[in-house]
Amino acid sequence: MNNPPTTTPPALDQPGFVRLTSYREYPPDDMLHRARAFAAEMQRRRTVRQFSDRPVARAIIEACLEAAGTAPSGAHQQPWHFVVISDPAVKRAIRDAAEASEADFYADAPAEWLAALAPLGTDSHKPYLETAPYLIAVFAERYGVLPDGDRITHYYVSESVGIATGFLLAALHHAGLATLTHTPSPMGFLNHILDRPVNERALMMVVVGYPAADVRVPDIQRKPVSEISTFR
Repeated sequence: MNNPPTTTPPALDQPGFVRLTSYREYPPDDMLHRARAFAAEMQRRRTVRQFSDRPVARAIIEACLEAAGTAPSGAHQQPWHFVVISDPAVKRAIRDAAEASEADFYADAPAEWLAALAPLGTDSHKPYLETAPYLIAVFAERYGVLPDGDRITHYYVSESVGIATGFLLAALHHAGLATLTHTPSPMGFLNHILDRPVNERALMMVVVGYPAADVRVPDIQRKPVSEISTFR
């Protein structure tokens, strides 16, 4: 019987490849401790809808965006762009547009969808879009554009940007900030207000800041590992 073909990894001296020097291996007990500690920290993460207007240093946001930019992406094309908004006038314009979009949604949304949202206490009013010190608009580059105007196909765009946004949320939480992922539908107004090119599609907004002193969150529980995973 013929042996299956094997794939030979690229030689270290092949152009475009360098030796991996950043990887760190830990003893198994340390690995488990680190994994459990990170899981416990992430269990503290809660989405909030009541923010303080306390300022946050720009350097903290930049460091969290740097972490987001380490996410893997299809063909390493990094098809994401994060627009950070702190200008009060721009935040007001975004709130006005988002609330208008949300009002239409809540007026026409199926009853089943509204019932699913009811335990979260959401409605069309979004004051946090002005109160929080930062909004981060997440854009997905549907295709790349060369200096001469030619297009470059991007691969696995939604998946790549979704992973990067997950990294961003984890980094912001790790830094000690609260977040809210906001997805008004449709979101085309963000391209207009933020003057983004046509090859970019708004995926979501991440509201960032300190939680309000009297913040309250829904009394909900996360599914245990046994319900969200299968080992075979």
